[in-house]
Formats: sequence, C-alpha cells, structure tokens
Amino acid sequence: MPATVILGAQWGDEGKGKLVDRLAEQATWVARFQGGNNAGHTVVLGDQVLKFHLLPSGITRKECHLVLGDGMVIDPWVLDKELSDWKESTGEDPRGDRLYVSERAHIILPYHRYMDGLDTKIGTTGRGIGPTYADKVNRVGLRFGDVAEVLGDEAWTKASVDRMNASLEAAGSSERVSTDGLASDIAWIHENYAMCIGNTGLMLDNALKLGEHVILEGAQGTLLDIDQGTFPFVTSSITSRGNATHGAGIHPGHVQDVIGITKAYITRVGHGAMPTEVEDEAGVHMGTVGKEFGTTTGRKRRCGWFDAVVMRQAQRINGFTGLALTKLDVLGGLEELKICVAYELDGKEITELPSTASALARCKPVYISMPGFPELPLSEWLAMAVHANESGKGISVLPAAAQQYVAKLEALVGVPCTSIGVGPDRDATIDCV
Repeated sequence: MPATVILGAQWGDEGKGKLVDRLAEQATWVARFQGGNNAGHTVVLGDQVLKFHLLPSGITRKECHLVLGDGMVIDPWVLDKELSDWKESTGEDPRGDRLYVSERAHIILPYHRYMDGLDTKIGTTGRGIGPTYADKVNRVGLRFGDVAEVLGDEAWTKASVDRMNASLEAAGSSERVSTDGLASDIAWIHENYAMCIGNTGLMLDNALKLGEHVILEGAQGTLLDIDQGTFPFVTSSITSRGNATHGAGIHPGHVQDVIGITKAYITRVGHGAMPTEVEDEAGVHMGTVGKEFGTTTGRKRRCGWFDAVVMRQAQRINGFTGLALTKLDVLGGLEELKICVAYELDGKEITELPSTASALARCKPVYISMPGFPELPLSEWLAMAVHANESGKGISVLPAAAQQYVAKLEALVGVPCTSIGVGPDRDATIDCV
C-alpha cells in the first residue's frame, strides 16, 4: 500500500492533527518528517482534548507505530514531558515499542533555545527550532545517533561549549552553557532515548514494501516553507511535499495521495503580511467561534477570508490529490462570505503570490461574495456529519449555501474536497468520496 502525505496548505494551524487521527485508524505507521515542537496538533475525543507538539497524532491509535523522522529537530525534554503525560493518561510508554526516533534527527539543546529567545523580527515560537536547523546546515549540530559517540567525550564537550558560548556572546545573550551541564544533558538523553533511536527510514521503507499503510504527517503549513513560503516570515524547514519522503528517509515513488488541509477561511500566527486579514465583525466571529489560539504558544491567531491566491501557490508546489476542508461550521451565522480570487499590487491585478514580503504587504485582496448559511450548535453539526457518513449522502446534507461555497473553493483551487470538517470532534467530519 502506498504512503499518504498530509500537509498544511495555508500558514499552519489548519487541523492536521484531527485528520491524521482519523486516517490513522487504517494506517500502520505515522511519521513526522520536519519541524519540531513549534508545531501543535489538537485531537478531540469526546470530552478529552489531547495536545501534541512532537508526538505524531497517530499515538491515539494503539496499533499504530510512530516515527519522529530524519528531517525533524527534537527537544528531548519536551518529548519526555509529552511521553510522561501520555503515560499518566493511558499507562503506556511507547518508547522502543511503537515509538522510534530517527538517528538522523537533530537535537534541540538549551543553547538553541537561548539563541532563539533573542528573535524580535520573525515572531518565532522561541523553541530553538531555527538555531538547531542553522547548526544542522553549518554541520555542527548534534543528532540522536551521535549521542552514544560523544557520550563522555571531554574534547567534544569542551569544543562545543566554547563554540556555543562564543555565539551567545556575539549575539548579545547573557546566557552561557557549561561543560558539566552539556555532559549531563548528553548522558540524560542517552539514558532516556537509547532504546528507541534507530534507522527509521529503513523501518518505513520495509513497512511499505510489506504493503503497510504509512502516513507522512507535516507540521506548520506550505506558506511557512523556508523556500516556497512568505520569506522571511517562515519556519526553518521545508514544509512541502518535496520534503515529505526525503525527511522521512524514503523515496518519493512511495507516495500516491497528497492531502492538503485548509480551513474554510484562513489564519496566521506571528509576523508577516496576510492580505485577507480582517479585524471587523466577521474577523471577530472567526476568531471567537473558531477558538483561534495557537496550540503551541497560546497566541491569538489572525483571521481572514479564504485566499485562493495562497491556495494556488500551495497546489502548484504540492500537487494535492485532495483537499481536507476544516472548520466550515465556524462560518455559520455570517450573512456574506468573501473569497479572495486575486490581489491588486501597485495598481495591477495579479493572481499569483509575490515572492517578497514587501510586495505582499502592499497587496490588496480582490473578492467575490457568496451568501452565508445558518449558525448551528456543534451537536447539530456532529449529528449531520454522522448521518452523512452512515447514509453515504456526503456533502448533500449541508445547507445549500454551504454546498455552493465548498463547490466554489474546489473550482478555484482545482482540487476536490475529500472531507469537510464541521466541528472539533473526531467524528464531526463529512467524507466526500
């Protein structure tokens, strides 16, 4: 069975966790392939709300193997906290049993968090992600597979501390790293993760050869891609399809389906232009009804109308085979729905995303309008989704105006919707195919 890639199609926070959780029921493996604990996935199981930053969303499926892949940067202390919380909740410690950490994944150390804390321009999460990727590119980073090699190596420890402290001083930080502290950290990482560090790319390749289903789970969103996103207000990794297999350690021929996740509107956290951002009554409605606060940082998300220009960029880069539309229910109660179909830039209409941040900041949205649909309680949306799936009626159960809205989005992006989310619950999703 081929692999399925799940990607964010906007600026992140689209609802990847919920979709992966649903699809993991039919999967044997779920693998993260990039990013770190700057990501946040929320899965709602009835009254239980589970929030993950590193653990793949498939952890809720006990038969599912989990991989933190080659392309990730991992804070071992954050991961330990998530694992402790999971064990307290379920009694399970999956390390070495069904959770595996790539020997090629890079480690976020306290030094990286110190460096990241100095950012005042990009609006990062301050979790050490960018500095860890910088060390990776500079070929001085520490990988999980290297831990056993440098354990007790005083020369390596001293050289690393000298380099880190010189960088901290040059950057204007008052923080410093000690040799005893770094040596202790390395020993702790070895003690806590030696049992689950391995060649995860080989594991995934073997699983696929045996016909098992693998989900490759992305973090952040396409518009935060370091190469293809709204640079410099982006993350420090490649978030798009091209890195899904590379960051997992397998070849791209394994992939058949690429699902792009998009909200029925759009949100963004952090700095950078967002042409369709609105702070009027509609924007307040989206933020309030959609509970738009970041899973990782708790920061309020900026809300705006659906942006087809952004989605065309995401589709060109990723080649989605289907769209998973989320939070359609949030738009219920708005009399008029707007969709951005182009931008006006310096007096000219453009239909593709400009490459510079300054040009994007000057873009004004060109909208079309559609009629809204009624606001419904979450229990009614959930019942509607359950009925749609049990009866096979799919999208036809939605209010007529909601059906028209979905059809317009599909036409503008050129990709069919495979599912439509109408609430936070795992079962509040309408399957369209």
